[in-house]
Amino acid sequence: MSAIKLLLVEDDPALSELLEFRFQNEGYDVRCTADGDEALILAQEERPDLVILDWMIEGTSGIEVCRRLRRDKETAHVPIIMLTAREAEDDRVRGLETGADDYLTKPFSPRELLARVAAVMRRIRPALAGETVEVGDITLDPVAHKVVRRGQALQLGPTEYRLLKFFMESPGRVFNRNQLLDGVWGTGSDIELRTVDVHIRRLRKAISLDNVRDPIRTVRSAGYSLEPV
Repeated sequence: MSAIKLLLVEDDPALSELLEFRFQNEGYDVRCTADGDEALILAQEERPDLVILDWMIEGTSGIEVCRRLRRDKETAHVPIIMLTAREAEDDRVRGLETGADDYLTKPFSPRELLARVAAVMRRIRPALAGETVEVGDITLDPVAHKVVRRGQALQLGPTEYRLLKFFMESPGRVFNRNQLLDGVWGTGSDIELRTVDVHIRRLRKAISLDNVRDPIRTVRSAGYSLEPV
């Protein structure tokens, strides 16, 4: 399996050097920059598998880099872990709402960051490698284009399949309708937001089994997530 490509965006030279050393020792392919504008260029040149992104950096701010990565369909699904000295709850919420998958406040232990990155990659690496993905009792084989739940093959339409695969690549994460629209239909799609709800209903019906809990969770005023059953 090829090395995981990690983009590290950190303007503290000592911390950047330390993290680069630690991640390279763990087998990651690390590219580093202290500048937000360069980070966006690097992400376009070679899509990373994961981004570690400091909030306060040179050039374009970390929060804006995060926003732009999420808007670009090529990087919309790339996990982002934000690093920041900001401790206020509003700042953490803003970072997560912008699209960060996780949030670590400075000072932090490099071991904790390594553990968080490893946890994210364990979850999404099978999908990146074209391997079978399992979430709870649902198994998706992206090569055979086959979905099985509790031994029963499920019949999904192409859009419902893409929607389920998108959910399964980030189990437990809540996506709003705009994020689902961008992730499944593509950035700039002219599909209406309510179409997302229609396909969520179709997906629920396609994966439902008698006397088995629905794995798709509706989060009021936030969106939807796929939970292991």
